[in-house]
Amino acid sequence: MEGIHYAWQALTGTWAIAAAIGGVIWGILGGALPGISPSIAMALLLPFTFGMDPVVAIVLLGAVYVGAEYGGSIPAILIRTPGTNAAAATVIDGYELHKQGRGGEALGVSLIAGVTGGFIGMVFLILFTEPLAKVALAFSFTAYFALGILGLSVIASLSDGSLIKGLMAAVIGLMIATIGTDPMSGVSRFTFNEAELLGGIPFILVMVGMFALSELMYQTYAPAWKKASKEDSRIKLPSFRKWLSLWRAQGIGSGIGIFEGCMPGAGGSIAAFMSYNEAKRWSKTPEEFGKGSLEGVAAPEAANNTVAATAIVPVLSFGIPGSNSTAIMLGGLLIHGLQPGPLLFQKSPDFVYGLFGGLVVANIAMFFIGLAIMTPALWLVNRPKPYLMACILALVLSGVYSIDNSLFDLVVVLIAGFIGYLMRLFGFSFLPLVLGLVLGYLVESNYRRALEVSGGDHMIFVQDPISLGLLTTAAGFILFSTIRGLTKRSK
Repeated sequence: MEGIHYAWQALTGTWAIAAAIGGVIWGILGGALPGISPSIAMALLLPFTFGMDPVVAIVLLGAVYVGAEYGGSIPAILIRTPGTNAAAATVIDGYELHKQGRGGEALGVSLIAGVTGGFIGMVFLILFTEPLAKVALAFSFTAYFALGILGLSVIASLSDGSLIKGLMAAVIGLMIATIGTDPMSGVSRFTFNEAELLGGIPFILVMVGMFALSELMYQTYAPAWKKASKEDSRIKLPSFRKWLSLWRAQGIGSGIGIFEGCMPGAGGSIAAFMSYNEAKRWSKTPEEFGKGSLEGVAAPEAANNTVAATAIVPVLSFGIPGSNSTAIMLGGLLIHGLQPGPLLFQKSPDFVYGLFGGLVVANIAMFFIGLAIMTPALWLVNRPKPYLMACILALVLSGVYSIDNSLFDLVVVLIAGFIGYLMRLFGFSFLPLVLGLVLGYLVESNYRRALEVSGGDHMIFVQDPISLGLLTTAAGFILFSTIRGLTKRSK
């Protein structure tokens, strides 16, 4: 009851409600713009929080994070461009549904799944912050390496056409992830004396190039996609019966989102891809995945919106940011003289519960703001194809350029787009490459740190019970997918 009192006091005695609503609006717009990630949207507002009340400032940043994770699904569904890294999984079925004239339905499922996942994440954030943070703190280098291997094992299930092609694409992604500064020695590698490559190649540049520009190249000779009717030009919220039919996918997404969000370094991208994979594995209609499945939209959206809440757990409890976005939030806490850690709940309970209350308001606001924003967005992408393609190209390039005002970023996006176009021609899936790119640093850095601790003894990976469990699960995924593929081929 004391926590509720603190939350109510913060919501009624400060500008926390206004900050939550404004942050969600800014976050959705930032997430929906190609090339603008949640961390960038948060960073743009960070200087304006200096003079604010601490609760209002952090609620504003948290609401931007919540809105941006959802907003990334809008361009993913409408123009095949993931607005955020985590939305790359939503592209698979969301864009297929849009091409079938069911874009409004896909956006409705995305909104409901996102709001549901957000509230589930908030419940765990409020009730289980300290216990879950203790679990996250138990993860060692070996456990994080095993977590990365578990994520890479999903490739076996995502490579329906050819496992060899999937592995080749994943290796390319892992190779791209090695560009930049060595995580252990600090020596530059594969940079070709280009200062712009010292920090590596950002995920969002590769994703925008591969998903968006390759699609624009393909659309130059492809027939126009099916236009949505006047009725389809409006967002369609799923009926209660339809929502119940998606419970398994949403449950899988939120469950994985809770697990991944509470572990620093995991994040929404891994959660979204793993949720998509598991939703497909346990679906009654797995053959619809990749061809326009509502479950394929609900699972990753529930996952990344759950992560937006649960990723705050290690930040508040231990001051450990698990992503760029939570690092921005950590910076906001330090700016306002708040030291994250177990003592934060004792010294500043009014701030902690005020933040919880503001994030609940942000999730409620996301539903209504989402309804207002998506209808005009769906109408926009049904305009004549030549004009739309030109506008999308200008939007993508201007969005990418605005990140660092760098022409080098534009070159990277164009190269990624050309590679993506070649991959489409030769039947390679983008997803293994994206997974390899996202997980590359996590796998390499923790593998080398673990070996340095053990003196080169690989037995350290099976001596840690958490690592052993994750590696065993990864082996089970690969074995199950292999058996299923052989059975399918024999039939």
